[in-house]
Amino acid sequence: MTNSSNLPEMSNSPLDNDEMLLVLQQSLTKKRVLIVDRHSPARDSLRLMLGALGVTAVHGAGNSAEVIRQVKSNRFDVILSDFVLDDGRDGQQLLEELRHAHLIPLSTVYLIITSERGYTNVVALAELAPDDYLIKPFTAEQLQARLIKAIYKKHVLRKIYEQIERGALQEAIAACDRVIQQQPLYMYDALRFKGELLHTLGRTHEAEEVFRRVLEGRVVPWAKMGLATALRDRGALDEAEQLAEQVTTEAPNYLSAYDFLASVHEAKGKLQAAQQVLQKAADASPHNTLRQRLVGDTAARNKDFLAAEKAYGKVIDRNRGSSLRSVDDFANLSRVLVERGDTTASRKIATEMKREWRGDKQAELAALVTESLCLDLEGAPEKARALVDQALELQQQVEVEGADKGKPVSQRLAIDLAHACYASGKAEAGQKIMRQVAAENHEDPHLIEHITSVFEKTGQPDAGKALLDQVNKQIIDLNNKGVLAARNGDLEGSVQLLIQAAEQVPNLQFLVNTAKAIFTLMDQKGWDAELAARAVDYLVRAQRKDRKSPKVASARELYVAVAKRHGIAPELL
Repeated sequence: MTNSSNLPEMSNSPLDNDEMLLVLQQSLTKKRVLIVDRHSPARDSLRLMLGALGVTAVHGAGNSAEVIRQVKSNRFDVILSDFVLDDGRDGQQLLEELRHAHLIPLSTVYLIITSERGYTNVVALAELAPDDYLIKPFTAEQLQARLIKAIYKKHVLRKIYEQIERGALQEAIAACDRVIQQQPLYMYDALRFKGELLHTLGRTHEAEEVFRRVLEGRVVPWAKMGLATALRDRGALDEAEQLAEQVTTEAPNYLSAYDFLASVHEAKGKLQAAQQVLQKAADASPHNTLRQRLVGDTAARNKDFLAAEKAYGKVIDRNRGSSLRSVDDFANLSRVLVERGDTTASRKIATEMKREWRGDKQAELAALVTESLCLDLEGAPEKARALVDQALELQQQVEVEGADKGKPVSQRLAIDLAHACYASGKAEAGQKIMRQVAAENHEDPHLIEHITSVFEKTGQPDAGKALLDQVNKQIIDLNNKGVLAARNGDLEGSVQLLIQAAEQVPNLQFLVNTAKAIFTLMDQKGWDAELAARAVDYLVRAQRKDRKSPKVASARELYVAVAKRHGIAPELL
């Protein structure tokens, strides 16, 4: 892969400078390119066009599954994707999958190739915008010009990307400031990154100032949404709601505004309004499975099981062969069908899940839980209890396998297993599972609500409230011991207490607090490779729970800073 830092710095457009244009053309020849098109002749034609431009490191992929395989084993500088892909998916959806799963770096140029007729629809629905579009037919010279423009922009912003990938978010903000000062052509790109980075670090007021600065010079949907997010996070829900509604009116195709508006509606207790807003966006972007899943989740919480069934069904259909597919999608649909009393349809989905996920123990566990709940609903408690016994035994294997492979166990599935335990008279087993899930996810309101609903369905709402109160008290007590030791100057004692807490209750709060305590200790006492490895493991586990959490970002930032001070190269997390 070529190093774009070899390019000379310029403050104006590279296309206005012959010397810079020549350098960029030469750098293009060293790029590794992936062509994505379902038609082999189209891939060959584009490969020849690239060859004429001196680009020789060219790979091809005929479907999304092949793209996923290739990007996992190669780092591409450029991806050229046709808009129309296999299985009803498109190049925009592929980009969202690759970015969501962090399979391609920010520095990768992603261009979508489309017909003129499809261009308007592509742009309208582009929430996660590609670097550029190419409208068929195009010449080698047009392709070269678009690639050079995109490569230069990536070059200008490269320091921001590098620091973000390292987890050095404060240094990334400093890199944004340098671009803002030195490269006016890309000032708004840098301001967008800066605002989002400040928000990620929990510096809400500063993020708000950045987005207000953008809006003074240019009214763009992303700046309004950045400001709305900052307002929401400091509790100004009414103002945030008004801004998001403005965006949905002024830029109706900026669909992430609908997702945000739904989250504000839900925070204000307006579940029905949240579901309606999400459904509107889902209808406009039927291929976006992340949003369809949100519709299903919101409809299920709203007890609109018919809408939830439809949304979860679409998620399964759209995600076949996708990196975003999940056992949980089948389990969600099966659960909703049980809620509707349709045990036949629920069993059918469970059978389909076992076939699609053959050999996967979580899928086997989900199928056992589904069958048990179906049998209980049909009045066959003895048969249901026998399956729960099998499920509890399999759960132990799933937990061990998940720990070995770094694959987190589905928390929703665990709650469903607890539900099956309560329904079949195994209250003690159900209580143990619920206590652990509640402790590990006490900051996730949706999972806590799921737990509460199970206690209500099984006729024990008071027991559910008591369990959640006990769990909260346990978390506060464990955390206070570690914090108190740190305040008294006993950093080693604080670290040991927090390690015990993280091992006992591996929730996001303890995982982050323990990692930060270890990094703080090493900052003062010296680097310890074994202790550092433990802290990094806690940080990775916290990141799996919520990659966008300001607490996780703050811990990553501390890790990078301490490692740097000790001359250690931090791992890319």
